[in-house]
Amino acid sequence: MVNKMKKVVLKGLLCTMLLFALTGCATEESKTEESNTANEVVTEAEPEEVAEPEKPSTDIFIDSGISKFEVTSADLHDGVWDTVITKTEKGSNVSPQLSWEPVEGAQCYVIYMVDKIAGDWIHWISNNVTETDLPQGWAPEGEYVGPYPPGGTHDYEVYVVALKQPVERAKGSLNSSNLKFKPNVFALDEAVEGETGNIVAYGYISGTYTYGD
Repeated sequence: MVNKMKKVVLKGLLCTMLLFALTGCATEESKTEESNTANEVVTEAEPEEVAEPEKPSTDIFIDSGISKFEVTSADLHDGVWDTVITKTEKGSNVSPQLSWEPVEGAQCYVIYMVDKIAGDWIHWISNNVTETDLPQGWAPEGEYVGPYPPGGTHDYEVYVVALKQPVERAKGSLNSSNLKFKPNVFALDEAVEGETGNIVAYGYISGTYTYGD
């Protein structure tokens, strides 16, 4: 009987020792995991760069399907018009230099300069132009009035419209707001004889001018 009780006690001691041993291992693993977690370097996610939305184009021909040709100006630098073309105390009120390659099938061109911000205010309107390299100051006084923004920055857009046939007049009022600017320009598509398809192609450049620059 005594031997049987000793065996029971011995088994109990062995179980207890085994339990302590297993508990110790689990504790060590837990400590190791906690230590590893503590040693991990927390890396913050870098903020994503958000690109500024592009300024929507105000080119009136952009969705027309009409071919576009390149127009350049020596008086436009980094998207800003030179002061010399403006009608300000620092400007000379002269039309900007313009150049483009002759457009096949075009007899003449119509030129507009418009300030979209000021209610389509027309600063330049020349009809039935036959030259393709216009020096600074080319436009006569009755066809050009330089930019003179009342304040802030304004966009001044130049359109050169290539025509199959001349038109009697290019619609629009110089040095005035023209709320029908777009339909007036597209009216050039109708030739003197009344046939449509008179616009062969167009050129477009745009620049800003800030009062006080």
